[in-house]
Amino acid sequence: MNSLVLHPMKEVRVIVPGEHQGFVIEIFDALHISGYTIIKNLAGKGHHGLHTSHTMFDETESRLMIMTVVSEEKVAPILAGLAPLFGRHSGVMFVSDVSVSRLEYFSESSKK
Repeated sequence: MNSLVLHPMKEVRVIVPGEHQGFVIEIFDALHISGYTIIKNLAGKGHHGLHTSHTMFDETESRLMIMTVVSEEKVAPILAGLAPLFGRHSGVMFVSDVSVSRLEYFSESSKK
């Protein structure tokens, strides 16, 4: 039986108003990030006060989180790309150390 091997990577979580989803995805696409997960309608309290997950008209009014796993080399370019957004709008980025067992799922060559 083959045992799994873990590879160190970085998990990036970006929380922004829904209207900025396209901007974040454009940065990820420009950096050839092979995949991401979007969780919509977040609720919580932060620097700008309480945010509810209730939407009046469409999802662009609520907060969302876009998560991805990348090599350490891509973290700085992501932050640089998000700097203009964070300079004008609310939002945060979290970076954590993670380990993945299927490294090929997180590489540029895995994109189909």
